[in-house]
Amino acid sequence: MKAPVIAVTLGDPAGVGPEVAAAALRGPLPKGFRYEVVGKAGAAKPGRSTRRSARAAWDALERAAEGCRAGRYAAVVTGPVRKETLAEIGFPYPGQTEFLAAACGLPEERAVMAFWSPRLRVSLLSAHCSLKESIARATAARLRHVAGETARFLRELGIVRPRLAVAGINPHAGENGLFGREEARFAPVFRAGIPGAELSGPYPADTVFWRAAHGEFDGVVAANHDQGLAPFKMAAFHDGVNVTLGLPLVRTSPDHGTALALAGTGRADPRSMVAALRLAAKIVAGRARAAQREGSPKP
Repeated sequence: MKAPVIAVTLGDPAGVGPEVAAAALRGPLPKGFRYEVVGKAGAAKPGRSTRRSARAAWDALERAAEGCRAGRYAAVVTGPVRKETLAEIGFPYPGQTEFLAAACGLPEERAVMAFWSPRLRVSLLSAHCSLKESIARATAARLRHVAGETARFLRELGIVRPRLAVAGINPHAGENGLFGREEARFAPVFRAGIPGAELSGPYPADTVFWRAAHGEFDGVVAANHDQGLAPFKMAAFHDGVNVTLGLPLVRTSPDHGTALALAGTGRADPRSMVAALRLAAKIVAGRARAAQREGSPKP
C-alpha cells in the first residue's frame, strides 16, 4: 500500500509560510507518510501581501481541499494567510476553518477551532466573530457539539476517557448569578454528559487553564476566541497547533499568522509548522487504528 500523503499549503506566499514549510519538511518528520507542497513560493515578494499573493493562497487551499475530498490526501496542513487581503479579492469566509467546512459541504458551525500542545489543549465555542456575537453563540447545543468533537479528538490521540473542563462566560463563571446568568444555558449538557468523556464546569476562566496545564484536565472548552487563545499562546507560543475538528478531513495549521515583517529575513521559527505536521500524522494514524478496531470482528 502507498504511504498516505499529507498536503502542505504555503498560505500567503508573501508571509513566512514558504520558509517555515521548507524548514519543517527538511525533517525529521513521522515516517510512513509522504508530504506534498501545494502552492508556489515565488508568487509574491516577501513581506508584501497583495491581491496576487492572496489569490495564490486561495488557489492552494482549494486544491488541497479537493485533494482531501478525492482521497489523494490523508490530511492538509495549511500555511498562514492574511485575512484582510483575502477579503479584498472576495474570499467569502472569516478564515480557512470556515472555508474548509464549506468545502466539505457542511455549515460553518460544524467546524470547531481547537488548539493543541503537549501542555494544554483548548477548543472554542466560537471563533472569528465579535465578543457580543460569541456570547449569543454560547448555547447548550454548541457546547454539546464542541465538547463531543473535542472528546473524539483526544481519544484519537490515545486519551481513553478525556477530562474536559468548561470555562465560564462571565467573571468567576457568573458567581451563581451575581455577575450574569449565561452559564445557566449549559446546565442541560452537564446533566446529560458527553459520551466517552468526563465533562465538568463551568469554571472561572482565570484559573481553569492553569489547572489544565498542570494536569487536572485533558482539555478546556473556552467560551470565545480570546479567552482560549490568550492562555494557550502563553503556554505554547512556539509549538502550538491550530486543528480543525468536526469535519471529515484532517486539518492542522501553525498557530501563528503570516508574520510579514519576518518574511524573507531567515528568522521565522518553524517549530509550530513542525508540530502541525506531526499532529496531522498522529491524527491520521489514530483514525486508521480506530477504523481498524471498528472493522474487526467482535469476539
